[in-house]
Amino acid sequence: MTSSTSKRARPAYRCAECGWTTVKWVGRCGECQAWGTVSEDGPTASGPRTATVSPAREPARPIADIDVESARANPTGVGEFDRVLGGGLVPGAVILLAGEPGVGKSTLLLAVASNVADGALGPDGFESPRTVLYVTGEESAGQVRLRAERIGALSPTLLLAAETDLGTVLGHLEVTQPDMLIVDSVQTVASGQVDGAPGGVSQVREVAAALIAVAKERQIPTILVGHVTKDGSVAGPRTLEHLVDVVCQFEGDRHSRLRMIRAVKNRYGPTDEVGCFDLSENGIIGLPDPSGLFLSHAGAGVAGSCITVTLEGRRPLAVEVQGLVAPSPLNNPRRATSGVDSSRLAMILAVLQRHGGLRLADQDVYASTVGGARITEPASDLAAALALVSARGGRPLPGATVAIGEVGLAGDIRPVAGLDRRLGEAARLGFEHAVVPHGTGVKAPEGLRLVEAAHIRDAVEWAQSAGGRPLRAVDDE
Repeated sequence: MTSSTSKRARPAYRCAECGWTTVKWVGRCGECQAWGTVSEDGPTASGPRTATVSPAREPARPIADIDVESARANPTGVGEFDRVLGGGLVPGAVILLAGEPGVGKSTLLLAVASNVADGALGPDGFESPRTVLYVTGEESAGQVRLRAERIGALSPTLLLAAETDLGTVLGHLEVTQPDMLIVDSVQTVASGQVDGAPGGVSQVREVAAALIAVAKERQIPTILVGHVTKDGSVAGPRTLEHLVDVVCQFEGDRHSRLRMIRAVKNRYGPTDEVGCFDLSENGIIGLPDPSGLFLSHAGAGVAGSCITVTLEGRRPLAVEVQGLVAPSPLNNPRRATSGVDSSRLAMILAVLQRHGGLRLADQDVYASTVGGARITEPASDLAAALALVSARGGRPLPGATVAIGEVGLAGDIRPVAGLDRRLGEAARLGFEHAVVPHGTGVKAPEGLRLVEAAHIRDAVEWAQSAGGRPLRAVDDE
């Protein structure tokens, strides 16, 4: 007997998050750096363990002969949700909807389930009422019924089951034969055949694999609700996001009515679309034109206010940026932000003081957005700078002014992507002036006058001359 045959197969250990393998157990994955995800995966085999199956269940066919009608998307009746999905629900598609607690995931899905059950989805959607199975593992059936009554989502073909056992959920699927399945949430359902508590790595993987297999076999569009971690990512194994077809992130500030849903992954449509919703006590309503939520004094001549147009995916949104500058009694003046990136604000203040001629080192500075909007893209730099210029002098900018541009550390104003779409949205909303980077070559829409600025000094001088006495006179007082 040779030494190679007498040597025992060593056990292998695999990371449940990324699949990294090692020959010994470690507490931290060497690939994804996750803690406590490495477990024994059985002995390492020297060769492949899967045998060839012949003949195949379905032979390979020319790609032109594949039927595409079964893969057409059906609208859900919620326009903003359909926008993100790429037109609606595809038969057999599995969608993972993640979001923080209380953001409105269950309310949105209950409205979607009611619309699908009623069949009122327009000429291209379902023509007759469909059976929808809504499985809730976090709330009782009575709690879901009360919410459905409040938002008007009671339908005779909307079936509700409060279950947390995977076998029982699969049994409900056998009995009801639904046309759509919603599981709220995947972390609360567990299988009795797998060790571990509900929400664990092994349980989530087993539940997701079983539900995905049923959805693909019976062509049932399925929506799984997922929890998120403290950093906003989907809880559970990373393989969950790879198994599903669509991963949607539901975002929103609990103190604001605005809710946004965006696709992080989408096999059936674009990933640069954003859906906007208004969450109220009567339910959740889609907002085809959400810019009004972010504007309070557009064109009203208020000092310390400037409008910018951001791009959420491919959708332009007008957002109002407000600034407040006041003398500070402290040795280290305060810098406070809400909805604005604090690091970018610090950079803008340095540029304004160094290249714009404004004295801000002894001033408290506050910057905020209206309506709970969050702006992170560099295109909002110029609007934040002009809002602070207006606040520093106590003089408003010209009525109906919008500012779009990135501010560099050298004081230059740089072009941004999608300027034509931003200007089109500004013209549609009735703005009269647009401060933009110099030399972009973009043609101004009708009714909108472009003010080109190559340097922050140009923008500051324009704001000073249009808003009243120069700011340097204020500094000298």
